[in-house]
Amino acid sequence: MVASDEYRRNRRALIAAAAAGGALVLVSRSGAAEHAKAKAAAEDWVSPPEDLMREHGVLERLLLIYDACATTVAAGDAPPAVLPDAARLLRRFIEDYHERLEEEHLFPRFEKAGRQVELVRVLREQHHQGRRLTDDVERLAAGSSASDRKGLVAVIAAFGRMYRPHAAREDTVLFPAFRSVVSAKEFHELGERFEDKEHELFGKAGFEGIVDEVAAFERTLGIEDLKQFTPA
Repeated sequence: MVASDEYRRNRRALIAAAAAGGALVLVSRSGAAEHAKAKAAAEDWVSPPEDLMREHGVLERLLLIYDACATTVAAGDAPPAVLPDAARLLRRFIEDYHERLEEEHLFPRFEKAGRQVELVRVLREQHHQGRRLTDDVERLAAGSSASDRKGLVAVIAAFGRMYRPHAAREDTVLFPAFRSVVSAKEFHELGERFEDKEHELFGKAGFEGIVDEVAAFERTLGIEDLKQFTPA
């Protein structure tokens, strides 16, 4: 009888230990899954400056498309058919989205902090001028006269001459300083807000979908191969 009672006690202890071990495994697995999910979310999160800088990459590729079109027009040919579409994409993604983020979320915070105020003033003015130049690109690309073509080449040159230093100054001065004019919480929340706005305006594909559109223009113009820009 004693032996039997001892057996039962040992058996219950083993079952309890096994159950506890199983629970620990489940908790451990659940915790690991949550940790992996949080890690993946952190890896996918893009900070506001990084988000804006990669959008400048889209701008630069659109400027290369503008340059290729201007070269064609300067040689006496009609503007390539992709030029109006490229201008519309630039307006939709750069002017109506990227620049609006800067004007609504970055510029006011620098002005409130009394930081880079003169730079922000110039950047705002260049946004305004850029929209006017985009209007000119669309208008002149639709024209057929020699005057239209000459004007188109000049407008594209003016656009690139303004926006390349514009983007470079933001990338090297304004964006790196942004963290210093917002709290850590606000910095993170803005990254989330930028991402939400991107998908609201451009669908599930978001930034990657815009890059695909740009790449299609490049293929049409024959400038998609990066090697061609390497000096011989």
